[in-house]
Amino acid sequence: MKVLDSVDTPVTAAGPNSVDRPLRRELGVANTLSHGFLLVWGLLTVLPLLWMFISSFKTNGEILADPWSLPGALHLDNWARAWTGAHIGRYFLNSMVVVAGSVSLTMLMGATAAYVFARYEFRGRQVVYYLFVGGLMFPVFLALVPLFFVVRNAGLFNTWLGLILVYAAYSLPFTVFFLTAFFRTLPTSVAEAALVDGCGHFRLFFRVMLPMARPGLISVAIFNFLSHWNQFLLPQVLLQGDESKWMLAQGLFALSVSQGYAGDYARLFAGLSIAVLPVLAVYVAFQRQVQAGLTAGQLK
Repeated sequence: MKVLDSVDTPVTAAGPNSVDRPLRRELGVANTLSHGFLLVWGLLTVLPLLWMFISSFKTNGEILADPWSLPGALHLDNWARAWTGAHIGRYFLNSMVVVAGSVSLTMLMGATAAYVFARYEFRGRQVVYYLFVGGLMFPVFLALVPLFFVVRNAGLFNTWLGLILVYAAYSLPFTVFFLTAFFRTLPTSVAEAALVDGCGHFRLFFRVMLPMARPGLISVAIFNFLSHWNQFLLPQVLLQGDESKWMLAQGLFALSVSQGYAGDYARLFAGLSIAVLPVLAVYVAFQRQVQAGLTAGQLK
């Protein structure tokens, strides 16, 4: 018995240590690989944007002679020529108006529908919900031809209102899908207490539930903003002819074609930088809210 004890004791004592060491080694290798992958991904994302931004302050001769060098001087006139001469300023304001309207409409309709799907029981609820979510599997380009005729027959062709409605329609499936799961994580006791205190369903939604769902709302709103801001296919189909109503993506496309033949690459890079700045500003300003909205469902 003493021999067995003397033999067994070291085994049991060393057992956990011998298991932990390979596990720690594997976790260390996995962390190194994941951090290395993220570093490479970050460089591949940041370096092209940084090069574009630096090139916007260079002359065309500097870009053609040495595209990787720093500018000899900051040529701010490139930005002025892009804003006024290439009408990027007009397209920028057009996009701001349309995106603000489409995101507001999407969030209002999507939050209302998601709250109903998450909090109320009624016949056919799952069927209607899956019809909404089914829109995620429908590519936009498959509906361009019928969408063109529907918008034209409704008298909304070549109008901002028609584009706002189409943007909102194509953003609703993702918005409803995301917010439905988020509303389900909110505490039911708060809603029941508000109803007991005499709060109606309308006030309960706008006064109680929406403020509690703020992280999720901000996250979805940012995703919708980025999607609408970068949209090119729908404006190209639904806004034709009248250049004064073009979106920023259409203006940049026209600028890239014209400046490619004219050789004014400095103005092209300045226009691209103007288009990228709002996206970067929104991400930097709301990155904490986006992370909180994406992890709130897991934490609760």
